Amino acid sequence: MTSPVPSSRATTATTPPPALLRRPPGRGMLGGVGLVLTGTVSVQFGSAVAALLFPRAGALGTVALRITIAAVLLLVITRPRPRGYARADWAVVCGFGLALGGMNILFYQAIDRIPLGTAVTLEVLGPLLLSVVASRRAAGLLWAGLALAGVYLLGHGGFGRLNAPGVAFALGAGVMWAAYIVLGARAGARFPRLDGLTIAMSVAALVSLLLGVGASGGALLDPVALGLGLAIAVMSSGVPYALELLALRRLPAATFAVLTSLAPAVAAAAGCLVLDQGLSLSQCAAIAMVVAATAGAVRTAARNRGI
Repeated sequence: MTSPVPSSRATTATTPPPALLRRPPGRGMLGGVGLVLTGTVSVQFGSAVAALLFPRAGALGTVALRITIAAVLLLVITRPRPRGYARADWAVVCGFGLALGGMNILFYQAIDRIPLGTAVTLEVLGPLLLSVVASRRAAGLLWAGLALAGVYLLGHGGFGRLNAPGVAFALGAGVMWAAYIVLGARAGARFPRLDGLTIAMSVAALVSLLLGVGASGGALLDPVALGLGLAIAVMSSGVPYALELLALRRLPAATFAVLTSLAPAVAAAAGCLVLDQGLSLSQCAAIAMVVAATAGAVRTAARNRGI
């Protein structure tokens, strides 16, 4: 991500923003759609650029650079106040950080082994399952069935050519993405402003940095690696997060969530254009089925809550 250091890629699929952040649909709707799509493009092309850094810094080193730089930027901007919180609050935000770090570590391991579009398609199954559970409707099962059919089509005659650990890493990233959504909502309710995200990012940075230094060592201090790491942090975290905050002031939460479900299709395009990862017609159809299933599932969940 996914994304969101993911930005708030799928958080609103299960936790709508405060009413004060939303405006009734109107002239700002089109601008909000553009902001979400731009953020999604930035995240996925950031992932494609990250893959270019793998030969120099490795997957673990690259994710360490991305998360650490993003954490430093957030700490400078938000300056969170760590005092006045209960032990339960710290348990939630640390869990949020572990989910955030785990999601990114597993996802980067996945795109080091399988095409970017395929990895995001498998990863998005985590939030999709969460939306199906949240909907508590029979329609949710239909969307889940469509997604599974898409995954079957994606792998039909193709999973044998895919790296099995890569598929497992992508699915694991999806599980972490779902945990990120749930824990992110809880952390947001306990910590003001962006303090929860900043603290969680710092926890994720500590974990990823330990793994990254162990795997890549001094390669992380290479000026080219640091420069690309900064670009990846901005593309995959800074820009999309800012755009999504602006978009949430213009769009209903359900509309926002449906737009972010386009991530697999955008990831496939980024993989093709940046990494020369072509897709067959059947694979494109499979990605389209998963996108449709995700959009349908979040709409069903949103209608169930009256959003």
